[in-house]
Amino acid sequence: MKKLFTTLSNIWKIQELKERIVYTLMILLVYRFVSHIVLPGVDANLLGDNQKSGLLGLLDMFAGGSFSRVSILALGVMPYISASIVVQLLGIAVPSFQKMQKEGESGRNKLNQITRYLTVAITAVQAVGYVKTQVPQEAIIIDHTLFFVLSTFVLSAGTLFVMWLGEKITDKGIGNGISLIIMVGIIARLPVAGYQEITSRFGGEGGPLALLIEIVALFAVVMFTIMIVQGVRKVPVQYAKRIVGNRQFGGVRQYIPLKVNAAGVMPIIFAQALMFIPATLTQFFPSLQNTWLIQFSDYTSLAYSLTFAFLIIAFTFFYTAITVNPTQMSDDMKKNGGFIPGIKPGLSTSSFIDDVISKITFPGAVFLAIIAILPSIAVKFGIKSEFAQFYGGTSLLILVGVVLDTLQQIESYLLMRHYDGLMKTGRVTGRTGIPATSGSNAVI
Repeated sequence: MKKLFTTLSNIWKIQELKERIVYTLMILLVYRFVSHIVLPGVDANLLGDNQKSGLLGLLDMFAGGSFSRVSILALGVMPYISASIVVQLLGIAVPSFQKMQKEGESGRNKLNQITRYLTVAITAVQAVGYVKTQVPQEAIIIDHTLFFVLSTFVLSAGTLFVMWLGEKITDKGIGNGISLIIMVGIIARLPVAGYQEITSRFGGEGGPLALLIEIVALFAVVMFTIMIVQGVRKVPVQYAKRIVGNRQFGGVRQYIPLKVNAAGVMPIIFAQALMFIPATLTQFFPSLQNTWLIQFSDYTSLAYSLTFAFLIIAFTFFYTAITVNPTQMSDDMKKNGGFIPGIKPGLSTSSFIDDVISKITFPGAVFLAIIAILPSIAVKFGIKSEFAQFYGGTSLLILVGVVLDTLQQIESYLLMRHYDGLMKTGRVTGRTGIPATSGSNAVI
């Protein structure tokens, strides 16, 4: 405890770090305030119960509840995340994008600019769909044509405003702006969900003992998630010794940290998108409703959980295969005079790295699938669905990943100023999450 208070006091001794933390908190406060402003021409009192579920519920979670509130920030950062994913996938398949990725800072600036333009296009399309399908018609109190045009522009501007706030946090705050905005939106739902769970338990559903067991189980799940996010397989690399003038370069052993969960939350997002198809079909085509489709529309059913887990494992292998390139790693290692002890440079090194990735990806994929289906298991044990979402899935992975990245940023400032880090031993390491085109603005 004394170590903790000493570390916190050291944080406030560093003027630059203190200013960055205060600046970040102010930007996040502005974001939460603006997210409660309803679209012009909508009467908030006439919205009624506009809560979303399924895929729309996931979007509402990323937007911090703005989606269901018909806020001017209803679309949140999802268009930017979609644009970032598209640009990264283009970087894998299109040679011109691959070239820009290798051009260093200038290439990243070009990709960032392309991402911004693509974000505007995606936002415009999503804004039209949102106004047409998600805004209750009875809540619109002005001419519908005028409302449609006005809301499309306002929603587009709202997404660009959120993107600008995220960039400001990255530049002048403690970094990872978009990730922090998403995290704050998720955390904003925790107090209400926690209050509902506490009220239900003290109201007779299990009592204080059941609530205590829930808290202990949540702590264990969080620790398990941190273990998966942080888990790496260190591959030793030896660099050849070189003498340049009177100085020696190389001749030391380093490590390539291959992550157990290199795909981050992307497999869960892809799998959820597919699992929402049955529910969408039954909603738009009532004649297709049958026991099979209804079963796959219930996220607490056994069939849903098993299929969901299988899709996550499959997408984990797929996404890891397209984002981690053993051949490029082998070539870069060879250019820098490095080699894995006992393995020949070139094709043998590439095959060895590919074999290691395949072996660590399977347990990582299985553990990721377990984390993803934990909320449905929690509901089966009587936990309220709102609170059960924090027992796993996308929300927990994002929260854990962003917190670890933020701690890493703070620890870097402490170590640069010759203070002790946040931990007695070791270093806080970050994680890879939803891809972004800029390393300094990594999205969960």
